[in-house]
Amino acid sequence: MSQIPAIDFDLYPPFEGFPKEGIKFLKLLKRNNNREWFEKHKKEFESYTKEPMQSFIIALQTHFARFAPEFDLNPKRSIFRIYRDIRFSPDKTPYKTHIAAHFVLRGKPKGFVGSGYYMEIAPDELYVGGGIYIPDSDQLKKIRKAIALRGEEFLSIVESRRFKKLFAPFGWEKLQRIPKGYEENHPMAEWLKYKQFFVGVSWPESKCYRAAFVKETAGICEELTPLVRFLNNAL
Repeated sequence: MSQIPAIDFDLYPPFEGFPKEGIKFLKLLKRNNNREWFEKHKKEFESYTKEPMQSFIIALQTHFARFAPEFDLNPKRSIFRIYRDIRFSPDKTPYKTHIAAHFVLRGKPKGFVGSGYYMEIAPDELYVGGGIYIPDSDQLKKIRKAIALRGEEFLSIVESRRFKKLFAPFGWEKLQRIPKGYEENHPMAEWLKYKQFFVGVSWPESKCYRAAFVKETAGICEELTPLVRFLNNAL
């Protein structure tokens, strides 16, 4: 297995807040979502949007080392590409109008579909979340099995006062009836109907302009960690 190159931290300045120029760029991109415009303004994207996001990820590393050291926060690999996959979409605009990152377990490939953390910076709204958004059939079976067998542990997470205050209502998609293999009167029946397990918070754009955005984001991720770990243990 090839070794991942060490990160040169000197390439990334300290995060002191996401620059307003970065949000301005994303707003302009939304109005000029074409390759010609983007190529003319690519340096602005690099300087005001991508590089600050990389510094933000570096700043989060210290916090994750304390509460979730098994996760890989990499300023290069954790960021989603700005380019949209338009092969099967009726919307043919080539670029995303936000910048986002996904943190997965160390050793897993970029884009790993498991339980992890997601954050997005966009004009007018920020989002920080965690869990697994669209588990496949096999993953869903494993998660339901874990909920059925370790219901008390699962409930201690999702029904804790702090968790519900931050993330409820969860808004997860669910089945009309309990899935095959489980009795209708199973004590975890309602939870076994769910098809997704992902929660988060939305914040106003203004929050990202401060250096404290790092600590606030880390605080949400720490609160999400018991759910993220439960799901990964199930998988």
